[in-house]
Amino acid sequence: MSAVADVAGSAGVLVGVGIDAVDVERFARVLRRRPTLADRLFSTEERVEAARSDDPIPLLAARFAAKEAVMKALGTGLWAFPLRDVGVLRASDGTSTLRLGPKAAARAEQLGVVGWHVSLTFEAPVAMAVVLAEGPPVPIESRVP
Repeated sequence: MSAVADVAGSAGVLVGVGIDAVDVERFARVLRRRPTLADRLFSTEERVEAARSDDPIPLLAARFAAKEAVMKALGTGLWAFPLRDVGVLRASDGTSTLRLGPKAAARAEQLGVVGWHVSLTFEAPVAMAVVLAEGPPVPIESRVP
């Protein structure tokens, strides 16, 4: 066992993993055809944050992927709750953070989720997201050797 694994306060247990990929050009076409769709998928804060970019579409596509990845990490089917119930925002340090609405938060609480890890990337033609749902730390004395 590594020394890192023995450190008190080490990371919690993995509750769920979600990954999703979005074809950026296809996503752009859908948004152009349905102009009000972005309002239904993204909060005002998400849209304003993306609009600060020269090209907001890849950022929105990555956030859409993250929303679907959260549903997968929570073990629900897609559309188990509205996509706007998951907010994907940029923290002051540049990392991506999640803000859960009532339905997503209730499911996360039910599973014992205490933290999230989110990674977004986009490299034409694909935007991707990986989301890890973390449970509470396991005390060292209760771990299996």
